[in-house]
Amino acid sequence: MSSTLSGDLPGLVAVDHVGLAVADLDAAIAFHLEVLGLELKHREVNEEQGVAEAMLAPRGAPDDAAEIQLIAPLRPDSAIAAFLDRSGPGLQQLAYRVADVEAAAAALRRRGLRVLYPSARRGTRGSRVNFVHPKDTGGVLIELVQRD
Repeated sequence: MSSTLSGDLPGLVAVDHVGLAVADLDAAIAFHLEVLGLELKHREVNEEQGVAEAMLAPRGAPDDAAEIQLIAPLRPDSAIAAFLDRSGPGLQQLAYRVADVEAAAAALRRRGLRVLYPSARRGTRGSRVNFVHPKDTGGVLIELVQRD
């Protein structure tokens, strides 16, 4: 999708994934595989973010299809641990794929939104990510994802 209107987010490509906070990653993966029939596409530990995560999609979905991300805390001081303590398991974020995460973050800052990091950080599969504060987005944590 190209940006043609001045209000469009530059470089917005698609919904990348929906992130679900979970306390037990293995149990959540098993549920999504065995009950919903999804396929495990990727699994990794992100020490910087303090999480273990898994990406799942319907069997046979194309590589660029939107995915479900299961996110579990590695340590009690991680943002996901705090989220689970505050809200319990469930929807944690909506991620949009963008062509250039720095350009998208800069555009949102110019519009007065709070972007959490001064510059992008490492995300799943080596992607570059940043987040928009949920108080500026109607209560939803929005992630900007530039895939590697």
